[in-house]
Amino acid sequence: MPWSKIPLHDEELGASPPGAHVATYAEALLEAQTQLLEACPEVFLIGQGLDDPGGVFGSTLGLAARFPGRVLDSPISENAVTGACAGAAMSGLRPILIHMRGDFLFMSMDQLVNHVAKWRYMGNGQTSVPLVVRSVIGRGWGSGAQHSQAPHGLFMHVPGLKIAVPATPYDAKGLLLRASADGNPVLFFEHRWLYAAKGHVPDAPYALPFGSGVVRREGTDATVIAVLQMVKEACLAAESLSREGLEIEVIDPRTLCPLDMELIWRSVKKTGRLLVADNAHGVCGLGAEIIARVAEHGVGLKAPPARVNFPFVPAPASPVLEDAYYPSARHIEQVVRNMVRPR
Repeated sequence: MPWSKIPLHDEELGASPPGAHVATYAEALLEAQTQLLEACPEVFLIGQGLDDPGGVFGSTLGLAARFPGRVLDSPISENAVTGACAGAAMSGLRPILIHMRGDFLFMSMDQLVNHVAKWRYMGNGQTSVPLVVRSVIGRGWGSGAQHSQAPHGLFMHVPGLKIAVPATPYDAKGLLLRASADGNPVLFFEHRWLYAAKGHVPDAPYALPFGSGVVRREGTDATVIAVLQMVKEACLAAESLSREGLEIEVIDPRTLCPLDMELIWRSVKKTGRLLVADNAHGVCGLGAEIIARVAEHGVGLKAPPARVNFPFVPAPASPVLEDAYYPSARHIEQVVRNMVRPR
């Protein structure tokens, strides 16, 4: 099975390719961290609840017992812990800081934006900060406004930070291994609804390049750029629209900084239509940036570009309101229909 066709949700996967096995997204993260801890004594993990029975949604299960002193449960003091990790990284270690919620990044903002992102530049390239910050975003189960935010687009505004957004188990393992070896600070965003997703994952360590997106599904009528959980929703929308005679091209950028604009420009030139689907607010977000870059590049469009995002209000806690708040394949289908066959 080609790596670009990895399933994005549970289904019958069939036999694994030679040297690979079927793993969930959470298991792929666990494998990557295990291989890093085994191979690199400079790597350590730290965060709240790493040694809990749940093990950060299964992604750190058993690591604290297997690697004592290198998988650490941290106090509820995100800014201080981030500062400690920054110092450790500048001293030659390779920490992986794990936040159970993306919202906790706001408590680390001063360290990440004013220090971590800038030290290499201010030190004329002589001081690396090889810090990886894993952060879990996405819809919870009534988590509400303070535990459901998705700040990945916000951090695109900060030079010096790299941003990874893996949507498959294969990408989760390969990008995490790449992030730890990169030498620059990397924000690694994961969507909690992807942890049970299954895919074929190589047994041996491997690293995926940053700035290299992938076409999840080819099409000619519209280009849909999607990240994280919305990649799955875009693929589901593509299957539904195909039965109506509409073929959309689904692109997964895999990293936001750097962003594979060459792939996006080629696709939009082919289809003439552009939709960006993101698990976040639209104002000053990923969709706004991609649409602006497409316009600056002079790519002609057959229809105005569009975005599928959260409404511009805080996330609700009520399950009924959550169903109305969070975008899905249905929203993508509706927007594509209006773009291709305007009323």
